[in-house]
Amino acid sequence: MIARTWHGRVPAAKADPYYGYMLRTGLADIRSAAGNRGLLLLRSWEEDEAHYTLISFWDSFEAIRDFAGEDYERARYYPEDDAYLLEREEKVTHAEVVARD
Repeated sequence: MIARTWHGRVPAAKADPYYGYMLRTGLADIRSAAGNRGLLLLRSWEEDEAHYTLISFWDSFEAIRDFAGEDYERARYYPEDDAYLLEREEKVTHAEVVARD
């Protein structure tokens, strides 16, 4: 199994609306993608910013490519993300899952 990790940050005042937006867009798309084995969304706070860390779990790199495109290390964004995000991080990271309880 492969874990795909993305990070984004939004102003604290937009944290809850962004979460709602993520539910309708990225999280829904990930959950419905072939080869997806679930996801974990974390939110932490730093002064006046909310940080989101999204970890999605996949059967293979092929499944990730089918979801994210040939350049699967590039972060995938949606049209309204710029209304929330302070910046667009270009890359995501991938790691082999060696243990999961």
